[in-house]
Amino acid sequence: MDPRRSAQPDPRPGPKLVPPSGQPTPPPAISPAAPARRPGRVLQFPAPPAPAADTNAAAAQPRTWLLLEFGLLYVAGPLALCLRLTDGLNALEMLWLLAGFCLTLLLTDPTFDRRQLWNPAPLRRQLPQILGLFAAGVAMLTALVHAYAPRLLFGLPRRAPLLWSLILISYPVVSVAPQTLVYRVFLFHRYRPLLRMAPNRRAVVLIVISGLAFCFSHIVFRNWVAPALTLPGGLLFATRYHNTRSGYVSSLEHTLYGCFLFTVGLGHYFGMM
Repeated sequence: MDPRRSAQPDPRPGPKLVPPSGQPTPPPAISPAAPARRPGRVLQFPAPPAPAADTNAAAAQPRTWLLLEFGLLYVAGPLALCLRLTDGLNALEMLWLLAGFCLTLLLTDPTFDRRQLWNPAPLRRQLPQILGLFAAGVAMLTALVHAYAPRLLFGLPRRAPLLWSLILISYPVVSVAPQTLVYRVFLFHRYRPLLRMAPNRRAVVLIVISGLAFCFSHIVFRNWVAPALTLPGGLLFATRYHNTRSGYVSSLEHTLYGCFLFTVGLGHYFGMM
């Protein structure tokens, strides 16, 4: 026999394996599929992560209570002062009472990062922009006062240099520090859970709310100039705080503008000479 013929496979089909009567034919074994190859030059973008749930203490509070609290602190309080319904309590005393309340809630909230109360680290990077904007603000405010109220221009340092010096020294501690705490650090942390939206959009809304609340608080001086001047300032300080999470940096910028308002003569609209 030719060995080459015996090496060829037998074309005749072999016997079929038939299962015993009454038993179903087992399905053919399926080999595990090989992983599909990714098409070339196609970026595979991961699915967007689910928004993180707010974990601060305010998130556990009912939304109705938080809204009521906000209305009492940031709307009813300034209105009561403006309408002289506070039984002799002046604006500065009310501000410090409010700051004490806000600080107590923040320090008893385990999710609050206390570094935000100070945190001078971002100042070095932010300082050039802060000084550049301040220089532009100085030029603009000086020109406005010179054009529309020349009798007020640098009135306080000219008429009462000692009082002016005391204001420059005490203003950052007596006024700016509690305002930064109430209108930026506390407001951003406490009322963030009320805004159930995308983080970028929520940041913009918080900045606007902070700026408006800061502006509205100045109705206690009973003139339209104080709120008009503090609206752009409030938006600027809130934006700075959002970008740095630093009460120190926001307070420094607030101090620059506040001290210059008293210097250039606009302290007249904020209860000063």
